[in-house]
Order: sequence, then structure tokens, then C-alpha cells
Amino acid sequence: MWNMLKVVIGKPGLDGHDRGAKVIARALTDAGMDVVYTGLHRSAAQIAQTAADEHADAVGLSILSGAHMTLVPAVLAELEARGLGHIPVFGGGIIPKDDAAALLAVGVRQIFAPGTPVHAVVDWVRDNVRPRSIL
Repeated sequence: MWNMLKVVIGKPGLDGHDRGAKVIARALTDAGMDVVYTGLHRSAAQIAQTAADEHADAVGLSILSGAHMTLVPAVLAELEARGLGHIPVFGGGIIPKDDAAALLAVGVRQIFAPGTPVHAVVDWVRDNVRPRSIL
């Protein structure tokens, strides 16, 4: 049986700018997805636990602080530790191209650069994330 996509949007670390995360969360919601925004200043463990608690189909991370090479792998590790390493993780923010390539190499599925049209994120999620089944 089909179920709508559930996406957790997280803001790991100390970055206090969440306009982009809220715009993406709203766009995904408007596209018919169930979205949980974790709020500002969350740890990798908190984001992964929210993904577990909410039975997320995907996790989106927004990072503008420059700490993406530490925070994103930490979220991936926390997901893996909870048996959720299969959940696609995507991200966006101020991430240089070389760092984006490194994050893709460690398991992030997609990185969206500043200026990416919102519909491109929605389309990517629709095309690349599969909903869980209701048992």
C-alpha cells in the first residue's frame, strides 16, 4: 500500500539561519509530502532520532555555517547507528563544489547549491525517494 513521502528537514550545528530550510519544508509540504522540520541548533543524534521516530523516507540537511564536512558525516553515522543508513540524505547551503563531491562520495545523495530553484528540490525528492509501505 502506498503512503505519502515523509521527509525530515534538519539544521545541524550552530547555524541560526533557517529561511532556506523553511522554504524547502514548505515546498515539499505543498507538493503533498509529510514534512517534519527539526528546528535550529540540532545535533546529528537529534536529527537521526527524529528520522527514526518519524519513520522518515528521506532527510534533508541545511547548512550555512561552513561545518558541513563535520556535521553531514555525523548525521550519516547517527543514521547508520540506528539501522537507518538506507535513508537518502540530501543537503543544501553554502557548500563548495569540492566539498559537495566529497559529501556525495560518503553517501549523501544530492547537494543543492545556493540559487537552486525550489521546484528542482521537490522534483529530485519525488524522483529519488521511495515511500515506505504500510504493513
